Amino acid sequence: MLRPSLLAAGLVGLLATAPAQAEPPVFPYNVPEVSGVKLTMVAGGLERPWGMTWLPNGDMLITEKAGRLRLLRDGQMRRAPIAGVPVVLSSGQGGLLDVAVHPDFEANSFVYLSYSAGDREENATRVARARFDGERLNDLEVIFEARPLKRGTAHYGSRLLFLPDRTLLISVGDGGNPPISYNGEFIRLQSQNLDSRLGRLLRINDDGTIPDDNPFVSDPAADSASWTYGNRNIQGLARDPVTGQVWANEHGSRGGDEINRMAPGNNYGWPLATYSEEYSGGQISPYTELPGMVTPIVVWTPSIAPSGMAVYRGAAIPEWQGDLFSGGLRSQDVRRTRLDSDGNVLGEERIRIGARVRDVAEGPDGHLYILTDEGRRRLIRIDPAS
Repeated sequence: MLRPSLLAAGLVGLLATAPAQAEPPVFPYNVPEVSGVKLTMVAGGLERPWGMTWLPNGDMLITEKAGRLRLLRDGQMRRAPIAGVPVVLSSGQGGLLDVAVHPDFEANSFVYLSYSAGDREENATRVARARFDGERLNDLEVIFEARPLKRGTAHYGSRLLFLPDRTLLISVGDGGNPPISYNGEFIRLQSQNLDSRLGRLLRINDDGTIPDDNPFVSDPAADSASWTYGNRNIQGLARDPVTGQVWANEHGSRGGDEINRMAPGNNYGWPLATYSEEYSGGQISPYTELPGMVTPIVVWTPSIAPSGMAVYRGAAIPEWQGDLFSGGLRSQDVRRTRLDSDGNVLGEERIRIGARVRDVAEGPDGHLYILTDEGRRRLIRIDPAS
């Protein structure tokens, strides 16, 4: 596997032997608008919502970044937040972030929360689980913490996704932008360090232990929880229930946001191969692709600042079957990435929302739901216009 030491050794020789890869489509900021849909407000009055999920009985859980977990029942938002939430570091990009419900919730009542913990000098992405009795969280326990601890309040990643085998995928960001450093180099290079939990997807069992079929469990120099690496800051994560494919979108720096097909053991390149530039406009890497690293299927330049993600398999709008939907914080829209039956990109459209979109999810009723985290801060449903 490629290690950070390759930066010092040089990468030109690797490129000379690399097979050609197809260039991904680079979509501009403005793309055609989706027609035939309308936005229906489901609930308002939220404060910086970040993640959402549904319970088997149809109730909905919504996280608020400041550290509150809210319950939507029978179309009404409960006034009081759910008690028993862990203490979070609510600063910058940190706070109470994603929420997931165990696939066997009806038997075990487990709810999972991701959040930032610590202080501004030493903090990490954590995952805790607790039993939810319909009113409060009980028996809370921390089952995962990213390492190394980092400084600053950026790049927590923090999406959660259960797989059919009841293992849990967790996205963790790369630790932050320069000049934040670790062990004498920019901390973002931890994305290429297999003995780290920064800048990757990690896979754990539902109790926090490590699955024995993770891709790096036999490598003594690697953290056995790693599932992918070379990711900057994944904030959209979804699995297609028909094909089984796991998809992710992630933030670039200046431009270079990506959509990727995720598979265990893969290196997605950051920051050695990237379509991004430094926020100052300087070069991060001279390479957009390198051998042994996966090329994205979509690049957004300028950046849309992608957020929550869904693969649509609902019945409300049949022509969307199998397409990807990504929220845009900066673009204030939802991007529909149209795919053919083999997962090849056909094009892209946008659903204009007019506020920062933090999460996108398909509900049990087959509709797409949207969380906005500024302005009126709403939960919105996308319906057919007719």
